[in-house]
Amino acid sequence: MKDQLQKARLQETYEKEIHPALFKKFSLDNKMEVPKIVKIVINVGVKGAVNDSKVLQNIVQSVTQISGQAPVRTLSKKSIAGFKLREGLAIGVKVTLRKKRMYEFLDRLINISLPKVRDFQGVPVKLDGRGNYNLGIKEWTIFPEIEYESADRNHGLNITIQTTAKNDEQGVELLRSFGMPFRKA
Repeated sequence: MKDQLQKARLQETYEKEIHPALFKKFSLDNKMEVPKIVKIVINVGVKGAVNDSKVLQNIVQSVTQISGQAPVRTLSKKSIAGFKLREGLAIGVKVTLRKKRMYEFLDRLINISLPKVRDFQGVPVKLDGRGNYNLGIKEWTIFPEIEYESADRNHGLNITIQTTAKNDEQGVELLRSFGMPFRKA
């Protein structure tokens, strides 16, 4: 029972250190205005899933290992003859992380996985204008949960970090205070 109530390390850091620091830095009127992370969405699209359903099963298993949560299959919305794609076919998976799992995943991403990228210079400092961050990863073998030998194919994935920040400046500062390794400008 005690383990269920224990907070993730980054969540405690946010509540004790980051939240008060951002409140002071942006000189906000209300503590509810301080930006925070709402959710993290992990998305994997697979072109090979159209011809072989086992590919999608392997991806579901791997994304479950990475996120700690079962993903949802995404279906095609249109039929496209050039890609041999029919409407309603499973072409990828996505998983939405919130609360404790979100903070645990972010912690592993920042401190373990991203430093494993070869010739890592940092991640780009480009947000979407509303304080949300998208990060594309070319090889999912950087995650320690995925064994290199068991990964039959290397798939990329997209990670979206949604925040309550009003602008990119607040979003960058929030992610930087969590330890996101942004590139030096």
